[in-house]
Amino acid sequence: MQREWSFARTPALLSGLYRRLFVILSPEELVGHLQDVLETQEVNWRHVLSCVSTLVICLPDAQQLINGWVTRLLARAFESWDLDSMVLAFLVVRQAALEGPAVFPSYATWFQATFGSARGVHSCSKKALVFLFKFLSDLVPFEVPRYLQVHILHPPLVPGKYRTLLTDYVALAKTRLADLKVSIENMGLYEDLSSAGDVTQPQSQASQDVEKALAVFEHTGKVPVAILEASIFRRSYYLSHFLPALLTPRVLPRAPDSREALIESLRRADKIPPALYSTYCQACSTAGQKQPEDAAQGGEVEPSCAEEPLDLLMAALQELRACMTDPTQHDVLSAQVAMVSERLHSVLGLSEDVGSGEAAPVQLSIQAPELQLREQKLVDLLLMSFCQNLLAASSVAPPDRQGPWATHFVRALCGRRFLPAVLTRLCQLLRHQGPNLSASHVLGLAALAVHLGESRSALPKVHVGPPAPARGLLLPEFIDSLLPCAAQQALALCLKFSTAAISYSLCKFSQSHELLHSCLSPGLIKKFQFIMFRWFPEARDPPSQEDLASPPWRPLCLPSVDWRRTALCLWKQRALQELLKQEGFQLTYRDWLQLEIEIQPEVDFLSDTERQDFQQWAIHQHFLPMPSAAGGCDGDLEAACTTLVDVLMDFCQSSRSYHHSENSDLVLTGCKGNRDIFSRLQEMVADLEQGPAPLGHTTPHGHFLFGVFRRRLQALTHGWDMASRLQRQQELLTCKRTLLGLPPSMLVSSPRAEQPATPSCADFFHLVNSELRNFSHDGALTHDITAHFFRVIPIPFTPPVSVLRPLAWPSRMQWLPGSTCKPSGGHLLPQGLLNTCAQSRDPSLAADLALTTCQTQCPLLLTSALLWWSSLEPELHCRWRRWSQSPLPAELRKLQEAHLFAESISSPLTPSPAPGPSWLCAAALHFAIQRARKESLRQELGKLNGQGDELFVSLFFFSLMGLLSSYLTTQAIGSLRALDICAEILGCLQRRRISWLLVFQLIEADVPLGRTLLGLAPDHQVRLLPVAFYSLLPYFDEDALLTEDAFLHVALNMYLKLVGLFVAGETGAVWTVARGGELPTQGDPVSLITNARLFLLQLIPRCPERSFLHVAEVTPRCSPWCLFRSMSVCNVRMLDTLGKAGIQHPGLGQMGGSMGTACGLCCSCWL
Repeated sequence: MQREWSFARTPALLSGLYRRLFVILSPEELVGHLQDVLETQEVNWRHVLSCVSTLVICLPDAQQLINGWVTRLLARAFESWDLDSMVLAFLVVRQAALEGPAVFPSYATWFQATFGSARGVHSCSKKALVFLFKFLSDLVPFEVPRYLQVHILHPPLVPGKYRTLLTDYVALAKTRLADLKVSIENMGLYEDLSSAGDVTQPQSQASQDVEKALAVFEHTGKVPVAILEASIFRRSYYLSHFLPALLTPRVLPRAPDSREALIESLRRADKIPPALYSTYCQACSTAGQKQPEDAAQGGEVEPSCAEEPLDLLMAALQELRACMTDPTQHDVLSAQVAMVSERLHSVLGLSEDVGSGEAAPVQLSIQAPELQLREQKLVDLLLMSFCQNLLAASSVAPPDRQGPWATHFVRALCGRRFLPAVLTRLCQLLRHQGPNLSASHVLGLAALAVHLGESRSALPKVHVGPPAPARGLLLPEFIDSLLPCAAQQALALCLKFSTAAISYSLCKFSQSHELLHSCLSPGLIKKFQFIMFRWFPEARDPPSQEDLASPPWRPLCLPSVDWRRTALCLWKQRALQELLKQEGFQLTYRDWLQLEIEIQPEVDFLSDTERQDFQQWAIHQHFLPMPSAAGGCDGDLEAACTTLVDVLMDFCQSSRSYHHSENSDLVLTGCKGNRDIFSRLQEMVADLEQGPAPLGHTTPHGHFLFGVFRRRLQALTHGWDMASRLQRQQELLTCKRTLLGLPPSMLVSSPRAEQPATPSCADFFHLVNSELRNFSHDGALTHDITAHFFRVIPIPFTPPVSVLRPLAWPSRMQWLPGSTCKPSGGHLLPQGLLNTCAQSRDPSLAADLALTTCQTQCPLLLTSALLWWSSLEPELHCRWRRWSQSPLPAELRKLQEAHLFAESISSPLTPSPAPGPSWLCAAALHFAIQRARKESLRQELGKLNGQGDELFVSLFFFSLMGLLSSYLTTQAIGSLRALDICAEILGCLQRRRISWLLVFQLIEADVPLGRTLLGLAPDHQVRLLPVAFYSLLPYFDEDALLTEDAFLHVALNMYLKLVGLFVAGETGAVWTVARGGELPTQGDPVSLITNARLFLLQLIPRCPERSFLHVAEVTPRCSPWCLFRSMSVCNVRMLDTLGKAGIQHPGLGQMGGSMGTACGLCCSCWL
């Protein structure tokens, strides 16, 4: 009955009388008079409650007023056990909640907030609890089902010892619901308890649940959780109502739609009974015969159902617009907006909710927003009405004197089920149709966005698809994400929209700084500043003291708007300049970089020269001298470079860089954007290189660039899983590309420090050893980074800023490895290892010292140089002859000699003794063998007679790394070829009686050669050495191995690690790439482990006693015999045989009795 007394259904004459009373009396006086009236014995409840509805609609602070009144009534009720005050409080709340969440919270929200916590007025004593439940129980015979459902699903908080009071009430309420034929179990999946309307029938609610479930399924691609839960916990409703509504027979489309995909997903999950699904399929197959008749009937019925409510809505909108231009009707605007809200709910259907305080986040896709035609027409009607009303109201009064009509109108659009349609249409208009919007449209949508921000605390967050962030966005942030700044048209729209939104906000909320901060997005204000600096040179000068009477709102309402003039007028406002000084609204250096880097030069408003001038002004004149508290750099050029590198790498890692036009030039790893930003980085780095040395001539603590790399890499998760490795590899690729675009002198020297005798490479060595090494192949880095270290890359040299200005730099520099862009009239910066050494007093000595340091600190650079020596050598010779007539430095000659030595094994001549370190010559041999690709290596290896043992051991190590690379990558040589190479080298070692077990003891054996070899291999390949060890099982000379005291120790250690790799899942990558019969000895990790176990079981009885001396170190916590525990007859017999033999081994004791008992500590016991 109370619904019939709502504001929309109150006679106009009566509501007009109430409004006149509101003009005469203050809000407090109104509540006082209502209280006096209600304290009489007999009252006209219709008039009283309709007055409450009118008060809620027409007074701006009505919610706070009603809440205070109800709180006082409840306090008095529980203090004196006054039943009348209790009844009055519930009636007032329910009446106010009928007007919707735009003006008052729903009844469910209020009831839960009032009685759902320990701070409620009912929690003071048992007597208060008895009073509350006595009151609720007395209401049960007269309650509508919706309120009973609220009390059951959101019950008052009751201490455990008084739980019976609650259970008795719930039982009574459920009995009443059963009498009314309303079941809690048959409630809809998405039914909203905040609606005070009649309970929807299960059949109607099921249809709405299907529509909602389809919308969620289309967005996520997954079966909604609510459906899965209902199939288990609410099976009655799920089987009796939801599935029949979902499986309504129809003519199936040729391409499966979302409904068919959802049905198929549920069928595969066994959530649809087979009989029901079979009936559905049969009904769909026969539905084609009835399609014409049904379609004709549906085409006649559906429009007629919504025609009358839509006409009423249009009539209400026309009445609202008529009131806008009539000054005498301004007091009825709020009432008319309430009428529009009522008509909107009628159009959307009686089951449409009136909102909930805890609405679910809105899900939509920015890239492809879609709306049904009916929804789009309805949203367009309301948006057009808002724009027209705003212009009409602005022609009479400025925004601050238009009253709260706009706020109420926007809140009417924010119902839980209608808000997604409004936001989707905003996305379509602003992001995809922005250039086609007229000035009035932009103005209206900007004001709409402001009022959405005003109500953001009561609205759900928005979850959007890429390229926006995955987190939920507040409404102002969502609007900001719809206005990119990548192209000229997008910038123009953003300028118009931000100008209109800021002007409207300053006019509307000039007296309330809190509302001003809530309704405006900081991102939108920063974009406005960015565009003003970029497009208007006059905005780059310090702002004048001009202060107009009010922000330029009236010019925006003219038929033809001069946006340029209006934006400049707004920029000069003192109110805006004061706002821009507040924290959060300042355009910082990082903000500017993030916006500037998204600009696409080919569609930029500025020419190449203008863009260069603007960027140099922004960096050197605006942000560099700006205090850091205001978002600047405090004059620190190195800090400016650090931020630029950080932003550049963030952009390259983000999805934004992949959503520009296809014609954009590539900048970095497929990223598209403003390549000129990197040119500015090159200029700034050159300024740093040419700067003076620090005081005291001390070397700075590392280069800023490596500090950025180190911080970003440390922030990534460490792990051997594929996702972590790919993420780290992507970050490293970005780091490497950044290095390649900057002078190589950054690798071998510290900026602004005097050149020492030995170039400092510690930072670069650390990056190579800790990161790049783990993504190297066959003991070498890629050619680009190797060449960058050793030779000169012609990258333009940038003189200090004071000298740079007259030079004509190219405005679009190619940022690619090996780029040869240089400025007109510019210079080349001395770079690279040789160039840096050439600046010292003894270049040859400096080069030798640097390369000698490489041998001990970063050997991977030397092996990389050997791999690419044929392309590096000509340039190194040319560069060196340019600076000196003397021969190459001795350490470079060693690389040359190692390369010649490796090539000589393929020639008929006998090779000379290996020059230099043995591991270096072994690396050169390994690369030569891989390039040769001969079927047999025995003849070539035979030419190495007389060479040292370390050469063969190192060569064997490199061949093992090559074998593992062939397993892990498809670019490497084939697995069979790599296995043959390893087998030939292993045979050579065994024939020469050279102990090769050290290769598999590198981590345990702390020897110089082991440390060097470990520095040449990726960590994950070292971890996979057990795979390589047992891949060579068929090629072992068992008789020779039995003479090796350490063999049993190594074999058991490799077996344990192999099992550990299998349990951790790390062996899967080997058999994923090396697939399908390429491995002759094993086809999967289980076969490899089985063969290894059988090999050890057969070998152990033949091992001499001295072989067991160090076995206990391998398995300190359990007997090694548990490694071979198996239920196979072969293993049992083997262990029995060994036990009967009673062999006594030092460190193991008697091998009998308990050898077959599992220790429970080793995971391999179960293999």
